[in-house]
Amino acid sequence: MTSGSRHAGGGTLFTEPFLVVSHRAGAAGPGVRDQHGRPLGSVAEADHGTFRKALWALTGSARFRPNCFAVRDSGGSVVLKVRAHDSRFLVTRADGTPIGGIVPDGPDRFTLSAHGRAAGVLEHRRAREFSITDASGREVARAADGDGRDYVVEVFAQLTDPLASLVLAAALTVDTALRPG
Repeated sequence: MTSGSRHAGGGTLFTEPFLVVSHRAGAAGPGVRDQHGRPLGSVAEADHGTFRKALWALTGSARFRPNCFAVRDSGGSVVLKVRAHDSRFLVTRADGTPIGGIVPDGPDRFTLSAHGRAAGVLEHRRAREFSITDASGREVARAADGDGRDYVVEVFAQLTDPLASLVLAAALTVDTALRPG
């Protein structure tokens, strides 16, 4: 399942070639592990009250969908935030410094942009299966459904920012934040 040069993992969300994203219920939200099961981080709803979270969980309605997600490292520190803004998603560092955006281009396609230019494209094929290409059209990441509760994101080469942050943000929030409700 590889289509690029393999890179060695470094034990972080940004350096591991395989990210296993679990959607099992947990207090911290979806968990992220490396291919050996070691925890790398989590994705949690941010800036929402308990009542709104409960309504979204019960109804699945886009009206109650969380509009801000915090991507946390294994120590619990926020490394990225993904916030809905109009019809796009803004990706920032923990301190609010802008990185770029994720903009829908159709029902299953999103453009990853930074500094006013396209940095890549995410094409969502079906639940928990997508491909991400860079601006030149080279595939840099792919996800496949695992056991129905998990999906595996394979990152083919070490990426640099802003693409690395945009790929991570999109890969970890695609099924929750980016899917139409």
